[in-house]
Amino acid sequence: MKSAWIILSALIAGMLLGIGVELAAPDAGTASLPYIEPIGLLWLNALKMTIVPLVVALLITGITATADAARAGKLAARAVMTFLAAIFISGSMSLLMTPLLLRLFPLSTGAADALRNGLGGTSEASPSPTFGDFLLSLIPTNPIAAAADTAILPLIVFTTIFAFAITKLEPVHRATLSGLFKALGDAMLIVIGWVLALAPIGVFALGYALAVKAGLAAFGGLIHYVLILSGVGISCLILGLLLAWLIVGVPLPRFVRAMVPTMAVAISTQSSLASLPAMLKSSEELGVDPKKADVVLPLAVALFRFTSPAMNLAVVIYVAWLFGIELTPWEMGVGLAVAMAAALSSVSLPGSISFVTSIAPIAVSMGVPVAPLGLLVAVETFPDIFRTLGNVVGDVAATKYAADGVETAEPTGETP
Repeated sequence: MKSAWIILSALIAGMLLGIGVELAAPDAGTASLPYIEPIGLLWLNALKMTIVPLVVALLITGITATADAARAGKLAARAVMTFLAAIFISGSMSLLMTPLLLRLFPLSTGAADALRNGLGGTSEASPSPTFGDFLLSLIPTNPIAAAADTAILPLIVFTTIFAFAITKLEPVHRATLSGLFKALGDAMLIVIGWVLALAPIGVFALGYALAVKAGLAAFGGLIHYVLILSGVGISCLILGLLLAWLIVGVPLPRFVRAMVPTMAVAISTQSSLASLPAMLKSSEELGVDPKKADVVLPLAVALFRFTSPAMNLAVVIYVAWLFGIELTPWEMGVGLAVAMAAALSSVSLPGSISFVTSIAPIAVSMGVPVAPLGLLVAVETFPDIFRTLGNVVGDVAATKYAADGVETAEPTGETP
């Protein structure tokens, strides 16, 4: 929380300085860009260099962990299937809701142009690939070359196949390979932690450059982005409550009453992990056997992020809309698949880290620029509130649904 507010403060300070310099001496603002903007771009490149190895490591560990969880017993298997169905519904909702919100509440043309130009983009969309080109791009002839070219989609396809192959190995060999990629992922997370420690400097430089190029319109553009993302987050929260009522079968007033303490913890901490004790209490009030909740809820915190596909797709769709990129139906389908994989493979990390590691692969797979994420991560503090609220609602609802479908908690149903 403290780090997120520091990054946000750096962004605001950089933008205010940029606007002040541009208003006082426009020539000085333009002349300073070649010296200040490269600092932000250097930080952004350092962030981007971690994407490929981290995607491979997290995807493999996520798939193997999910497979191991599904083997842990009937209750765990039902919970995993519930998680998969819920994040598919969440992501699909975002593919419909985000474009709708952008049509209902568009950003003014001037502000959109200023923000786009400030981020170094144009409104000219690149030609969309044909369906045949899209199919041919799915399978990489050389996975190493795909990684070197940052061709995320074929790399994800290969990594997914490889991860499922690992799940079929003997336990000893499976543990060896899983441990290797777990260590790789942990090492890359340390690198990202180092890079993000410099985030205030990088974001300050990027914010300054954006303000010099876009002026006051940059503030309007970022506020519009926050409102759209928050709207998707509120939609996720409403969707979770509706699923708890219509699918899980808990009357809405009863569910909300049970969730009030958990929601209070979620708002104050913005962490599903920190909300786990409160979620255990809420599930007990909803009639869930504590033994079952002890199995499913920790599994949900580890693997299940109900709002992740929806909110992450919303970020990518917003950037695509801003840059005039027309997303084809199959590109949206690929984005949904990658978003689901990212949701399962992400771990309980600070929001600034998970923002980059979860959204960058989706953006690259859909042909959307990654560079704006370096600035958007600074304003994630506000949408992240709705992410956490939706996640805890989804965790408790999924726990109730999974527990109701199993007669007794099995001794083998412990989380790995």
